[in-house]
Amino acid sequence: MDIRRADDRFRTQNEWLDSRHSFSFGPYYDPANVGFGLLMVHNDEVVAPGTGFDTHPHQDLEIVTWVLRGALVHQDSEGHSGIVYPGLAQRMSAGSGIQHSERNDAGEPVRYVQMWVRPDEVDLDPTYQQAEVDDSLAAGELVPIASGLPKHATTAAIRINQRKAGLYAARLSPGQAIQLPRAPYVHLFVALGTITLEGAGDLGTADAARVVASDGQLVTAGPEGAEVLVWEMLA
Repeated sequence: MDIRRADDRFRTQNEWLDSRHSFSFGPYYDPANVGFGLLMVHNDEVVAPGTGFDTHPHQDLEIVTWVLRGALVHQDSEGHSGIVYPGLAQRMSAGSGIQHSERNDAGEPVRYVQMWVRPDEVDLDPTYQQAEVDDSLAAGELVPIASGLPKHATTAAIRINQRKAGLYAARLSPGQAIQLPRAPYVHLFVALGTITLEGAGDLGTADAARVVASDGQLVTAGPEGAEVLVWEMLA
């Protein structure tokens, strides 16, 4: 179990962006930290009002975006558009190639987590999907929000083109507990609040844990509750 604290991450800061990178990204490169399992990018980003990422390309990536505060406007070269906000899951499959922009057109900063995983196949047709999951999160359980795992074929809110990976979200009340999936690789990210992770202790907002050969460790929310993102990966 490898604990990664928020303040230990490489950080990109400028007049409009504050981004913390869990893995090597952009000008930051560490050959010992280029991903975990199938997870290649895990960026925790805050974008100022009236700014954002102008049109740029991607290829052969499954890109999942989860907004925690504010709203993010998506537009791409395939004609897809959408506004992503808390409680709505979004996936863009870059496939053979796509260009898109991500903008904050609202009057407050937007904070979101963007995650990239490798697809099963290359050169697929680019696609886009989004789905409301807010009501499902009220139960305080792990909810499969973006998955290609066969066991989530009928339960995941959105599908990704990777049969060995799936993303869960959970909103936990104070003291509420969940178990991590039993899997070869599990990545736990504390999006909001605080938790206690069995075998590791306390984690705060934007802390993460990389667990190899997870055996279902218990995650318990702190006194203010918590929101967590959990990747289950078979490779």
